[in-house]
Amino acid sequence: MKLYSYWRSTTSFRVRIALHMKGVAFETLPVDLVKGEQRAQDYQAINPGKGVPALVLDDGTVLTQSLAILDYLERVYPEPVLLPADPIERAKMQAAAHAIALDVHPVNNLRVGGQLKALGRSQDEVVTWMNHWMTEGFTAFQSMIKTDTKYAFSDVPSLADVCLVAQLYNAHRWGTDMKPFARLLEIEQACLALPAFDAARPENQPDAG
Repeated sequence: MKLYSYWRSTTSFRVRIALHMKGVAFETLPVDLVKGEQRAQDYQAINPGKGVPALVLDDGTVLTQSLAILDYLERVYPEPVLLPADPIERAKMQAAAHAIALDVHPVNNLRVGGQLKALGRSQDEVVTWMNHWMTEGFTAFQSMIKTDTKYAFSDVPSLADVCLVAQLYNAHRWGTDMKPFARLLEIEQACLALPAFDAARPENQPDAG
């Protein structure tokens, strides 16, 4: 498999974690989002959405959108599981994961920040914007998870933890006030102690700047 990825992309981070957790071998093909390589015509032929990640399977099939890729990996490589079988527990875990992946990330990514600047906002204003939405999302997430488990929902990491840890990288990068989120930092520490999460860290990628 080949993974088109950018080292600081939180969506790529999610997929890297899952690939490592499930023991799936892959080759990283860097796409420099800051340089605009995602807008090149040859890359748009791979991913019309002009983003990362894109996962190319061994037969040449291209999958895009991190949550869709994670769903594919969960179905094809079911161990270790990222989502429980129980329908209610599964829905609750997905809701928490989506609070990060669908509520926070879409308004925190590079192109949204670029558009805000194009509309005349300063870098400080963009950072304030990002921190506002991360605080909102983390507050919701923290209220949705369990309080007596090692990870967000149990004593094994799940999809919710995968999405959380990737977004926390951005939170640390942009100086989000994490004092109200001690529980999330505990989860992050437990996750990053695992080889799969550690291998997926941005700073451990071949294109890390």
